[in-house]
Amino acid sequence: MTAAVTAPAQTRLPAAVRRYWPLAAALVIAPLGLLLAGRGSWPASLSVDLSGPLGSASDWIIDNRDSHPLFLHFLGHVSNAVVLSVRAVYLMLLAAGWAGVTAAAGLLAWRAAGPRLGATAVAAFAACGLLGMWVPTMQTLALMIVAVAASVALGALLGLAAGLSDRTYRALRPVLDTMQVLPAFAYLLPVVLVFGIGVPAAVLATVVYAAPPMARLTALGLRGADPGVLEASASLGATGRQRLLTARLPLARGELLLGVNQSIMMALSMAVIASVIGAGGLGDRVYQALASVDVGAALAAGIPIVLLAVVLDRTATGARPHAGLAARGWPLWGAAAVAAAVAGRLAGGTSWPAAWHLGIAEPVNRAVDWMTAHLYSGVPVVGGTADWAAGFTGWVLDPVRDGLQALPWWALLLAVGVLALLVGTWRSALTAVAAMAATGVLGVWDASLDTLSQVLAAVAVTLVLGFGTAVAAARSARLERALRPVLDVFQTMPQFVYLIPVVALFGVGRAPAVAAAVVYALPAVVRITTQGLRGVDPVALESARSLGATGWQQLRQVQLPLARPALLLAVNQAVVLVLAVVIIGGLVGGGALGYDVVFGLAQGDLATGLVAGAAIVCLGLMLDRVTQPTGKEA
Repeated sequence: MTAAVTAPAQTRLPAAVRRYWPLAAALVIAPLGLLLAGRGSWPASLSVDLSGPLGSASDWIIDNRDSHPLFLHFLGHVSNAVVLSVRAVYLMLLAAGWAGVTAAAGLLAWRAAGPRLGATAVAAFAACGLLGMWVPTMQTLALMIVAVAASVALGALLGLAAGLSDRTYRALRPVLDTMQVLPAFAYLLPVVLVFGIGVPAAVLATVVYAAPPMARLTALGLRGADPGVLEASASLGATGRQRLLTARLPLARGELLLGVNQSIMMALSMAVIASVIGAGGLGDRVYQALASVDVGAALAAGIPIVLLAVVLDRTATGARPHAGLAARGWPLWGAAAVAAAVAGRLAGGTSWPAAWHLGIAEPVNRAVDWMTAHLYSGVPVVGGTADWAAGFTGWVLDPVRDGLQALPWWALLLAVGVLALLVGTWRSALTAVAAMAATGVLGVWDASLDTLSQVLAAVAVTLVLGFGTAVAAARSARLERALRPVLDVFQTMPQFVYLIPVVALFGVGRAPAVAAAVVYALPAVVRITTQGLRGVDPVALESARSLGATGWQQLRQVQLPLARPALLLAVNQAVVLVLAVVIIGGLVGGGALGYDVVFGLAQGDLATGLVAGAAIVCLGLMLDRVTQPTGKEA
């Protein structure tokens, strides 16, 4: 779901057929719909009950997990490899001690991106210790190092294949859609059934969630390489491999680094969800604190997650080539890190000294109580946050949901098909219609429309805020630098951490669910859009300026058209990230499919959880096909 690709000529319909296709579809579908069910919701006669087959599959996995060759000779080895990798990294971190890890992080960041980042890394790890979260931070860091490495490697391989082959690109799109849109809670249950509670299930669930952004952005960068440079390389006799290594990959460096950034952010955002299945670490501390409604303790564990994200992101994306001292410098840096580790162990052991802990839970809880008491209601003129939530629900969410549910099912399918055809081909239109119809076949039509109304509202708010912020950031390097840590916090702070303040401010219902989705999806939209606008050819902008174009004209007539692939990717990411937070909406009163997924995981009901998760995937696929052009230039 990145930049559009030009489909083969035979997949396109003639212009006349495309023009009258909606009328022909209406003449066929409308009488058929009236004949089958008339008006209203999806007819029960067209639904399929999957509880029996899915229950049997669950029973088979449980019965054969310890004896079947698939588990013994393949999945068992995968589980062992994950456990050994995480344990090896964790033992290395423990052996280095707090001083060694802090020094190594600072030196590595300094070596990669300069002294400022080195000081930031030292301060970040010191803050983790001061908050009393050193051991959980090391547990999470070990798990994230393994998960991010696997996610980046898998995503890069998939993106490489999709970037070099149109056929592979088209085949991988639905796979990546499913990996990224299927809520983590939905596939936690089958992962736990296969691998059991513990680290392997947590790492593999994180990889499934964090690999798609790397794959998408790698494919986007490779497919967007300047044709002139590639043609010049080919004219000099370069082979395909040489063109890849010397032209495509260097030209795609920005997208590759952004993919690493997004994989890191999404992997760390999974830390709390992974704690539900025994990952431990910081996520477990957050989860336990929220179970007792202790926002301060949850924030104390959530801040280190953000700090880890900042350090890993800046180190990965800020790396630059060094000359001269590259080969000679590393032994000196390594010796310095070892010396710091030895000094720390001699001074006081491996863990951060307890005397240096700083508690923040109590003041944070007092601040939350004050916000609840003074902002929830009774604010003069503008009203309290409860009034805002009620207004948004009454004026936006309710009308959209009621309007969707009032439409005859066949009319809604027709509208989906027409929209998909207007932006793509007949194949994409059929895919969109089939995906929407699948929610009815699965027996969750009304719940899907309820979720769809929340998604549409959240995506609209996200795109308005995201595009506006990205345009400003693309025009001001200072603003972009100022926004970067804010976006990091928004994207990496676990949704569970800001869930309670959101509920305290807005109450329980669909409005806080939309707010959580917007906060989570906004950073990716801003980053991708800013990257696209900044990547516009400077020659084109200079030509527009020389012709007397104003700043608004340059944006509207040059930057936005040339950055269209990135804008489409931003829309795609807004959709999939909002859908990924639908589960959070179920936890705070959003209901619909999110609640069904949470209920399925809590009760061990594979059918309920997977059916709701599959319906969310279908909604994502449908929304992709009606927003992402295919078969024509994007």
